[in-house]
Formats: sequence, C-alpha cells, structure tokens
Amino acid sequence: MINTTPLIDVMLVMLVMFIITIPPPTHSVDVTLPAGPPPDAKVLDANRVTIDTADVIRWNEEAVDLAQLGLLVKQAAERPDPAAILLEPDARARYLRVDEAIGAIRRNGGSKLAFPGIHSYAGLI
Repeated sequence: MINTTPLIDVMLVMLVMFIITIPPPTHSVDVTLPAGPPPDAKVLDANRVTIDTADVIRWNEEAVDLAQLGLLVKQAAERPDPAAILLEPDARARYLRVDEAIGAIRRNGGSKLAFPGIHSYAGLI
C-alpha cells in the first residue's frame, strides 16, 4: 500500500502557490454613475444607444459604427444642456463591443450616461 498523504500535501501546496501568483485583474471601465434618486425633471433630449447580439450599435434606431457614435456623442455633449445618452445593450451582447461603445462615449464627452432597463439582467447572473 502506497501512502498518498505526501502527494496530496504537495498538490495542496502547489495549488496555494498558483492561487497566490495569479495576477489580479486590471481591466476596468471608468463610468461615473449618478448618485441618489433621478431628478424629477423630464429629459427632453435623450438619445438611445443599443447594441444587439450581432455587434450592431444603433443610435436612436439607426445603425452606426464606433467613429460615428463618437461624433454623435460629441455633438450631444457640446450642446448648452448636454443631451442624455441611454445605453441599452442586449443582455447577450458581447462585453467587448459594449466596452468599446462605453469608451467611445466617455472619450467624446458623454457625461450624462444612463443604463435604463438594467433590472432585466438580474435573471442572467
């Protein structure tokens, strides 16, 4: 009969070493979300940005690419009262495409960014 206790001990030590040496994730998307309840005032100029499962970005139901999205966001942000941007990605849209869209919005001055309908993702977690 072979004593397997030393082998199990070595395996556990190696597992702990691998866990310790894994680098922490460093990728993040900087998004400033509003604090507190939403204001009572109606948003007069809200632009809806959607992303579907085929990676198509739509600005108010019109298909655009990332460069066009950036220009449209810049135009919306340069107004005296910046227009709100409602980002509604499909629940099964690729994270990379959503991240690219958020990056384009942030780089071009999109400061009024909202995520309506986020409660619909609760069943997917």
